[in-house]
Amino acid sequence: MGPDELAGRLAGVVAITVTPFDETGSVDETAYVKLVKRMVGAGIPVVTPNGNTGEFYALSTSEAERAVELSVRAADGQAAVLCGVGHDVASAITAARHARAVGADGIMVHQPVHPYVSLDGWVDYHRAIAEAVPELGVVLYVRNPRIGGAQIAALGQACRNVIGVKYAVPDPVRFACVARDAGLERFTWVDGLAELAAPGYWAVGATGFTSGLANVSPELSQRMHTALSTGDYPRAMQLWEEIRPFEELRAANESANNVSVVKEALAQLGLCQRNIRPPSRILGPVERARIAEILASWGLRDEP
Repeated sequence: MGPDELAGRLAGVVAITVTPFDETGSVDETAYVKLVKRMVGAGIPVVTPNGNTGEFYALSTSEAERAVELSVRAADGQAAVLCGVGHDVASAITAARHARAVGADGIMVHQPVHPYVSLDGWVDYHRAIAEAVPELGVVLYVRNPRIGGAQIAALGQACRNVIGVKYAVPDPVRFACVARDAGLERFTWVDGLAELAAPGYWAVGATGFTSGLANVSPELSQRMHTALSTGDYPRAMQLWEEIRPFEELRAANESANNVSVVKEALAQLGLCQRNIRPPSRILGPVERARIAEILASWGLRDEP
């Protein structure tokens, strides 16, 4: 699909897929394909291999490329595939061109991790990547509160294929200002802080949200999006209360167990192993028991 169609899909649940590992520590390709197919079958419109929930920074280049290939195969044109790219400019461009070559629909550019980021340099970084793949839609992943509407607007003017912004600064007032300064209608604005932030960000301009929960219960994420998109805020907040315990476990201690919580839930559902790579860790028995309680409350497993 072209950038314009991808922009429309972003106004939905943007699932950030986990990367399952087998008992040897290698990518479990069978489990990966099943997870993506399960989300697509539930109506998820966008899947994102190589996001932070996919342990992007713990994957080798070949593993990241394989994740894209598996996602394209599993989505089979029924959902958009938006691939995470990053690191240095050359590596990001190589990853973006690989994504294009294997049939992905767009790229999400991770926030630069360089310790010295100037505002003009931030624009230059993303412009170089976007210009290398003009056929693909490009989504900016903004985690730095210094990035403002002026920088995003400059990118949008220079590169028409920059179509969306995944905004993950935990400040809805700042988000509202940035979105309007950059162009509320020019880009699709995606709450990058998942379901807990979605109602607040939705109220000031977001039309989609990212989700790691969608790996576990895509239906629950979809129900929240439907409630928000139809203006049924009482229903959205009812769902928010159901989701809250799970997402708070993920967010605790500066998101130390963000991925571990998702993988533990998937392991309890028999969908993949709980294996995870350092610097993350497998959860302990108390945390596992709490996740079992949450899954039972959602009707996904028997009471523990």
